Amino acid sequence: MSRLYFRDRYLGKIRSFYDEGEIIKVITGVRRCGKSSLLEMIVTELREKGIPDENIVEIHLDRRPYKRIRTVEALEAVIDEKCQNVNGLKYLFLDEIQNVRDFEESINAYREEGDYSIFITGSNSYLLSGELATKLTGRYIEYEMSTLTFDEYLEMKKFYGKEIAANPEDEFDKYMLEGGFPFAVRLDSFADKRLYTKSVIDEIYEKDIRKNKRIKNRLLFTTIQTYIINNFGATMSIKSLCEYLESTTKMTVRKETVYNYLSILENAKIVSKCSRFDMKSRKSLRGEEKYYLSDLSFYFANNTDNRIEYGPVLENIIYNYAKSRGYAISVGRIGKLEVDFILRDINMDYSYVQVARYIDNGNVDENGINLTEEREYRPLEQIRDSFPKYVMTLDRLLQKRNGIFHKNIISFIEKGEQF
Repeated sequence: MSRLYFRDRYLGKIRSFYDEGEIIKVITGVRRCGKSSLLEMIVTELREKGIPDENIVEIHLDRRPYKRIRTVEALEAVIDEKCQNVNGLKYLFLDEIQNVRDFEESINAYREEGDYSIFITGSNSYLLSGELATKLTGRYIEYEMSTLTFDEYLEMKKFYGKEIAANPEDEFDKYMLEGGFPFAVRLDSFADKRLYTKSVIDEIYEKDIRKNKRIKNRLLFTTIQTYIINNFGATMSIKSLCEYLESTTKMTVRKETVYNYLSILENAKIVSKCSRFDMKSRKSLRGEEKYYLSDLSFYFANNTDNRIEYGPVLENIIYNYAKSRGYAISVGRIGKLEVDFILRDINMDYSYVQVARYIDNGNVDENGINLTEEREYRPLEQIRDSFPKYVMTLDRLLQKRNGIFHKNIISFIEKGEQF
């Protein structure tokens, strides 16, 4: 096994549950984001703290000699054989668990025995389909992984001795175009990185999309998928999307079908929905959402144009960074003004975030008023509570205005700062 870059952001969330037998640890995330490697990291840490090898049971169901296991009977036979005459808590790692039909009840049976700490990963289209939630309600914790955020991308390049550009903005541009799939960082040429990323995306479409029996109309689904990926970060309603689809496909499109197909894209972790929240009524606004990509390479690997539209791209990077840090995220509306993101942390404290490429961009009116600055600051200034407010840009010279934090995006993420 090659050296592993340890992703402490996720290990830190799970460590307190390493020895917990009552809770099943479920690791989800888009394919190839590093779930299997995270299991290997946990195993390494268990061994380092003195857990005997016989108490650690690793079963990778997409690798030899276990790839032919398809029934719970066969799985239980392997587990029981490995755990025979083993005393104390057993640490059970099951990778790609969806390969075993009706695994939920079997896994729960081991949990109820009380001497197993269970970790599982699997295809998101299956694990998030509702079966796990239905059969194991209250008995598991989901840990959602993402591809590399920019700070992890830099740290991983350093770990593997890869060249890093002297200018942080140049490295940031590379990250936007290359994406954050971990293995791609270890490749040297941009062509190889793009080829690998394209193969990962093809694998996701093949295993998590094409075989999905809920997709009855392939043309309609493909049209929705292409539209969402090409318009990430844009506000959209189901009504307007239905109208677009009807004009494109020349067929009648039901809202329920669109919701169903969007949920398939979410379950496969291709996109993530960011709902809109009205700050005056304190209510979520159904039907006015934005969708962000789990990795920007979903866009760039499927489009020949490498020009960066910085508005949605920067929003996507901030969104994924905040999500990886455990924030709940929504789009805010206050009157006719919009706040890019409302963040809520685990302590139920809020932060408000506006994202733009530059404020110092010469966009002034005849009275010398900076229109970009006004557009970004005005919504935050309308918020009357005392929670922190941020304007995130690529500016090097940072503004001070009404107690609002102006932060350079690259520096903020590189330092691993919290909102």
